[in-house]
Amino acid sequence: MKRWIGFLGHLAIITILTSFATYRVKNTKVDVPDLLKVHNQGLLFDFPEEQTHIELEKDEFLNVFLGKSYQGFKDAIAFKESQGDYSSVNTLGYLGKYQFGRSTLRLMGVKDGDAFLNDPALQEKVFNLNVARNKWILRRDIKRFVGKRINGITITESGIVAAAHLAGAGNVKKYLRSYGQADFSDAYGSTVAYYMKKFAGFDVSVIKAKQKPRI
Repeated sequence: MKRWIGFLGHLAIITILTSFATYRVKNTKVDVPDLLKVHNQGLLFDFPEEQTHIELEKDEFLNVFLGKSYQGFKDAIAFKESQGDYSSVNTLGYLGKYQFGRSTLRLMGVKDGDAFLNDPALQEKVFNLNVARNKWILRRDIKRFVGKRINGITITESGIVAAAHLAGAGNVKKYLRSYGQADFSDAYGSTVAYYMKKFAGFDVSVIKAKQKPRI
């Protein structure tokens, strides 16, 4: 009887997992285990060269793998910014997995953009330092606004930090203190409000606020 119960339990788990197992990339079926690879610094998304766009039925699909941990937060940001590509350079010159501008890198003590692109460990460290920096700049706003609703969005610490990554801490202050009237939009149309909503509810408590973090 115990063996049968164990067998049926495993069968149920396999059935649930395989229901998520295949998603469309353009018009081609791609198995999720082939698409997602575990890396020592997080979850990487491995796209075939000719297949550059993945169509997910729900945004929440990624949460099945990433969760709401700090690592999940980092990987979700990275997927939005560059699809997790450490060597990415966008049309505006933003660099790396998390798409940092050169001015921000200089604030962190990074002077060589090419070296930055070729150093995944450095990119991860800079991301953590920038979170610490933005938490310090926005510490009073985090205390004041977390839990409130602005434009129908519940404000969370991770949403604030993500929006600061997009728009800079100053623009996030303007958005919060104007109660959503002064929103910022980047060159690709992403707004503070969008990042506040998309990246809400992650646990970013592992990174502590720091006034002037540098490499």
